[in-house]
Amino acid sequence: MLDLKSGYPWWAVRNGLTHDFPPLRADAVADVAIIGGGITAALIADELVEHGHSVVVIEQRDIGWGSTAASTALLQYEIDTHMTELAQRYGEDDAWLAYGACARSLELLKGVADGLGETDFAWQDSLYYASRPRDRASLQAEFELRLRHDLEVEWLEPDALLIRYGIRAPAAILSHQAARVDPYRMANLLFARLQARGMAIHDRTRIEKIETGTHGVLLHTDTGHAISASRLVMAAGYANETWLDKRVARNRSSYAFISDTLTDDQLGPLRNTLIWESARPYLYARSTGDGRILVGGEDDSIDIPARRDARVLRKAEILRKKFGKVLGEIPLEPAFSWAGTFAETADGLPFFGVHPQHGDRVLFAMAYGGNGITYSMLGAGLIRSLIEAQPHPLQALFSFDRLDRM
Repeated sequence: MLDLKSGYPWWAVRNGLTHDFPPLRADAVADVAIIGGGITAALIADELVEHGHSVVVIEQRDIGWGSTAASTALLQYEIDTHMTELAQRYGEDDAWLAYGACARSLELLKGVADGLGETDFAWQDSLYYASRPRDRASLQAEFELRLRHDLEVEWLEPDALLIRYGIRAPAAILSHQAARVDPYRMANLLFARLQARGMAIHDRTRIEKIETGTHGVLLHTDTGHAISASRLVMAAGYANETWLDKRVARNRSSYAFISDTLTDDQLGPLRNTLIWESARPYLYARSTGDGRILVGGEDDSIDIPARRDARVLRKAEILRKKFGKVLGEIPLEPAFSWAGTFAETADGLPFFGVHPQHGDRVLFAMAYGGNGITYSMLGAGLIRSLIEAQPHPLQALFSFDRLDRM
C-alpha cells in the first residue's frame, strides 16, 4: 500500500473518522465500480448516482485517509502551468478551454458543498505575486491573456500590493474567482449521503486482480470476494499509476503546516484571500473558517515515506520563515505539520479516460496537479459522459492521447 502522507494532517485531526464504511463481506454487482475513497472518487460517485447509475466504491484505507486528508484545498481555476504556456503548447483555444472549465467548476463545487452542510467552503480572492523582478513580464502576459477571456482579474503594481496586502513584490495578479474547503470533511459527508441513499461503500478492502472482458470487469479482493461491473473507474489518486506499465506523471512531496487560531485582525489580508507566488516550487497560504492559517510548499522529489517523514518538522520551519518574509506581521507558529504525495504531469493538466493498456471498460481519473479538487469536479462530468457515450468538450484535452503531443 502506497503511503501518501506524513505527520498530522489537520483535516484528519480535526474531523477524525466521521462515518463507518464497512469492508466488503460478500460479492457485489453494480453498473460502475470505483476504486478509491478520496474526494475524486466521491465527486465521481455522486455524479453517477445522480444520473441513475448504480455504483460500488472500494477503498483500501479508511475513506478519505489518503491524499485527501493531506490536501491543502486551495480551490482555483489557476493551474500550475500558466495559461500562456498552455497556449504555446496546444493553442489559445485549448488553453482557454482548460482555464474556463476550471473557473466554472468552482460554481459546481459550491453547489455540491451547499447540499452537504458544513464543509468550510467559502469564496476567496487569489493573489498571485511575482517572486522576482524577472517574473513580472511573464505575469503581465498572463494577466493580459486572462483579461482577454473575461476572467475577473486585477493587475497590482508594487505600491498597491504593499498598501492592500502588506506584500513587497514586483507585481501581482488578483483573481476574484477562488475558494477554500475542508476536503476530508467534504469527501466523508458526500460518501455518507450516498451511503444513506443506498450506495455501497467499502473501505479497508484491497483489490488484488482486475479482469476485463468484452461486456464488463471483474474485481477480486484480498478477502476472496468478487465485484462485477459494466465499467471500472480508477480513482485511487497517485496509486493509479501502480496499474500502469508506464508512468504518466512524477510523484513529489509537498509540505504544510497550520497555525493556532488567530483573531480577524491577526489574519489581516488572509481573511478573504489565498496567496501564492511565481517561483517554483511556490509558497502558498490561506485561512480556514476557524481562523487558522495554512501554509504550504517546499516541494521536493522525495517519494520514500521514511525520508519524507524525517523532513516534516524541518520543512515546516522553513515554510514559517518564508511566510514571515512575505507577511511578517502575522504571528505564526506551526500547530500541526504534515507532508503529502502529489503528482505532476508535464503540462499541468489531468488525465481522464480510457488507457490503451486496459481497454475501454476501465476509465482512469487522474486529477493530478496543484488544483486536483477542481480537476476532480470536472472529471466527474467527463467520466459520466464517457460511460454514457456522450460527447464532452474536455474529452480530447484531458485524454491519454495528449501524451503524444507532449
